Amino acid sequence: MSNRTFTMIKPDAMENGHAGAILDRITKEGFKLVALKLTQLSAEKAGEFYAIHKERPFFGELVAFMSRGPIIAAILEKENAVASFRDLIGATNPANAAEGTIRKVFAESIEANAIHGSDSDENAKIEGDFFFNHFERV
Repeated sequence: MSNRTFTMIKPDAMENGHAGAILDRITKEGFKLVALKLTQLSAEKAGEFYAIHKERPFFGELVAFMSRGPIIAAILEKENAVASFRDLIGATNPANAAEGTIRKVFAESIEANAIHGSDSDENAKIEGDFFFNHFERV
């Protein structure tokens, strides 16, 4: 069990001006920011990041969505980080997300669901390494 996880505030939440409120919520829940970056994915980089979904019918739409505007990428630290963060963000489909979760409050739809959270310790490391080199972390 790792004490770090990875997250991305997605283009929809950025466009809607929710980034500050989401970051505030994350830190108030006891997560420490150990890396933070405002960036924009190219279609090529979005395709690399989501390569696991390459054969899925929604892959093209996902790549287009994730490369349409800026995102905030972050590595977070807290005890049992991956599971704790998944609880905080809520179900992928905001209609099924628990009251008070980030997706219930800020997401528009299953596609535009405001935030990404790693689903395992292994993926948290892979995803964090995709965005940050060792000089960009505390």
